[in-house]
Amino acid sequence: MNRFALLIPLGVFIIVGAVFAAGLWRDPSRIPSQLIDRPLPVFNLPPIEGFDEGLSSDHIIGEGEVALINVWGSWCVACHIEHPLLMALAENDVIPIYGIDWKDKPGDGTAWLERFGNPYTRIGDDMDGRVAIDFGVTGAPETFVVDKQGRVRYKQVGPITQQAWDDVLWPLIEELRRS
Repeated sequence: MNRFALLIPLGVFIIVGAVFAAGLWRDPSRIPSQLIDRPLPVFNLPPIEGFDEGLSSDHIIGEGEVALINVWGSWCVACHIEHPLLMALAENDVIPIYGIDWKDKPGDGTAWLERFGNPYTRIGDDMDGRVAIDFGVTGAPETFVVDKQGRVRYKQVGPITQQAWDDVLWPLIEELRRS
């Protein structure tokens, strides 16, 4: 009985270690979204401080074109990483980019955009985070690809890198534009 009692902690340790080891091979950016292939959640956000117009789901759906919805915040370190790419996309008129300023203090989002540039077609202020909850946002930045019919087709967790743009997002956008 004594030998068996000594093997129990060892067995528990091996099982727990195997579970943690399996998690090391998972890609944290591949968090599934319940929104994929579903209509965009209905929302209506006020403008961020200093802007005249906010953002609603009707603005995006009403355009009838493939678009990006980017959830960001001035407090978000990773948002700084993707911002130059978003600016390049906007400057070259590649795709409409709609911004959801998530849980920012009043004025912080505006100051950040004044400093780094504004790539957004429209921006809404999600100060309390309710719209982000509807989108299933787990952290910023997150970007959603929306098709011409207003369905969410892809969720990019984390910053959009050049590789993510070239390998995943741009091919998907081109395919959605053709359909």
